Amino acid sequence: MPEVIDDKSQHCIPFLLDRLKEHQSRHADRPDVPPFFLGLNGVQGAGKTVLVSELQKALRAPPYSLPTVTLSLDDIYLTHADQVALAKAHPDNPLLQHRGQPSTHDLALGEDVFASLRAGKPTAIPQYDKSAFSGQGDRVPQSQWEVVNQNQQNDEIPIKVVIFEGWCVGFRPLDDNELKRKWNDAVQQRQEKGTGYDGRLGHVKLEDVQAINDALRRYDKLTDDAKNTRFVYDWRQEQERTLLATKGKGMTEEQVNHFVDGYYPSYELFTETLRTGVFAPAVGSANTKTADWHGRQLRLVVDKSRRVQEVYHI
Repeated sequence: MPEVIDDKSQHCIPFLLDRLKEHQSRHADRPDVPPFFLGLNGVQGAGKTVLVSELQKALRAPPYSLPTVTLSLDDIYLTHADQVALAKAHPDNPLLQHRGQPSTHDLALGEDVFASLRAGKPTAIPQYDKSAFSGQGDRVPQSQWEVVNQNQQNDEIPIKVVIFEGWCVGFRPLDDNELKRKWNDAVQQRQEKGTGYDGRLGHVKLEDVQAINDALRRYDKLTDDAKNTRFVYDWRQEQERTLLATKGKGMTEEQVNHFVDGYYPSYELFTETLRTGVFAPAVGSANTKTADWHGRQLRLVVDKSRRVQEVYHI
């Protein structure tokens, strides 16, 4: 089982409380303040699950006592049947053959959950079982989902903080020219380096990554970053070994590497924008007010042992 090295919540909670105070001030004229939504990004295995658990535990306890719920992007993956159908509909695109990339999530479900939480209504929180179908995964039956905001008539305080985490939360689509430039650069590196090329973007077709970029437009923060995104291969292997030990089923080492290969082109395409500021106005955008986005993002850089090395306010 991966060793839990560092408690990143000590870096995040002061930042989060400052943002929450601003959120409450903006809605001071409303009788019911909507919940604050926190987006948390981190590559697979970087420690998102541990961080989210620590944040939720800390925020729920005194002195904050904030009703907090967590939702993972993983929990709104397509059902296994729908993912199989998606793969069959795009047999030539290796990025859509298993769960992971934009296009493999049930956005309508996610939008419904967010809208219900925002309105303070009773809300069932989806769950996903990654061990189902020998590691291919499937959605847990709705009867087993946790329901929040259901006892407000008994003076239950509604959810005040929603933590939404995922490997591509905060990724922003690239314009067509930038996408093609990055892809061309990757292909050139693969041709020049041969077997020394350790990326994945240079191995896939332009139309395949265009499909992912187009899907990401429909998905429209706080980040937990890795010094080297290649760490994800070792971290994901650790996760799968833990899954096998606890549930007795999961993927082989070769299957895990192939699985991560399907994610990796997006790390190569979208991580740069995430690191420089996910809330920064897009090129050509009319919204250029610095006050609108500066200070809204916290970036933690971790080494291979998941220790925090650098902290940036963006």
